[in-house]
Order: sequence, then structure tokens, then C-alpha cells
Amino acid sequence: MERFKNVFVFDHPLIKHKVAILRDKKTGMKEFRELVEEITTVMTYESMRDVELVPVTVETPLEKCVQYKFPEESVAIVPILRAGLGMVNGVHKVFPTARVGHIGMYRDEETLEPQEYYCKLPDGIENKTVFLVDPMLATGGSACDALDALKKRGCRKIKFMAIIGVPEGVEKVAKAHPDVPVYVSTLDRQLNENGYILPGLGDAGDRLFGTK
Repeated sequence: MERFKNVFVFDHPLIKHKVAILRDKKTGMKEFRELVEEITTVMTYESMRDVELVPVTVETPLEKCVQYKFPEESVAIVPILRAGLGMVNGVHKVFPTARVGHIGMYRDEETLEPQEYYCKLPDGIENKTVFLVDPMLATGGSACDALDALKKRGCRKIKFMAIIGVPEGVEKVAKAHPDVPVYVSTLDRQLNENGYILPGLGDAGDRLFGTK
């Protein structure tokens, strides 16, 4: 993925350790959910390196000084339902006051094409840095459609984060939205004939919420 300037694949030992446990089929729902949050938090720290800070005057116990902070209420989180919900708390640990929107997408089992069925976003989201999150970046269809939906509603500062991705999906998003940074903690081998990531970790939504 080095040929795409907007793609960032993390090579972080802590993330590698947690992804290894995340993949294990013996990892239960509670631990799986906690790992998704923890990995998302690390990714959020890393993905904010390029965000501009604003100067503020702070009074310490000894004197006043100029420091730098993120602008107030400058971040929003938009999970792609339903698996993206598992990443929201991971971003909230860094930005606890971030507003949360939701985009509902489902994949047609025959065509593998995404279909939007729900979109509810916070007021003023067009002025915020938006974290669009989904644990799995497979075909890239849902991510592209969700990014289109955000842009149609005026969003211009968007960061897409996925825990597991494959070259096909990453390339599709990177080409369709070259202005959007794409952050992936781990790049897997390929998709199988059913559009599932290999080696992957199974269905992230089912493992997060205990469904089949």
C-alpha cells in the first residue's frame, strides 16, 4: 500500500499483540470487545498527529503561559453499523466529548454491494474532524458509500479507521477518496469467495455482540 499516500498501515508492537488475541476463535465476547476498544484507542492517538492545534492561555499555579489544544467539540465519531459501534468507546477514551452519528449499511448477500438504510449525524458535523470507523475493511463498498454519504452532508475532514483490511478494499477506498486518510492496524492476505477476510477474525459484529 506504499503507492497510496493516504493509506497508513500501523506497525505497532502493542497493536500486533492485541490483534493476535483478537483473531483467536477462543477469545470470548467480553475480551473481544475490550480488545477492539483498546486497539482503536491506540489508532486514534496515532491518527491525530496531523491535526492542527489552537493556542490557549493557561494559568498554572505559578504563572500564565501559552499552550496548545484541540478546538472545543472539534471531533465527531461515525460508526458504520453495526460492527463500527465496537470502536466508538475507543475513540471516546481520547475525545470523551465527541458527538456520535450513525450510518447503517448492509451487504447484499448475492451482489456483495452495500445498501444504506440509516443515517443520523450530529449538527455541525461539517465543521468537525470525523472518525468514520468499521473494524473490517473487506470489499471497501460500505466504506466508500459511507464516505460519499458524509461528503454529501458537507463533511470535509474525515479519517477512516479499520482494524483489519485487505489490499482489495484498501485500494478501492484509497482510489475513490484520495483526500481521506485510511488507517488500518493490520493488512490481511485476501478475500474469500464469500467476501470474508482471510485470515481475518470472523464476523466482527457477531463476535462483538454475541450473535450468529
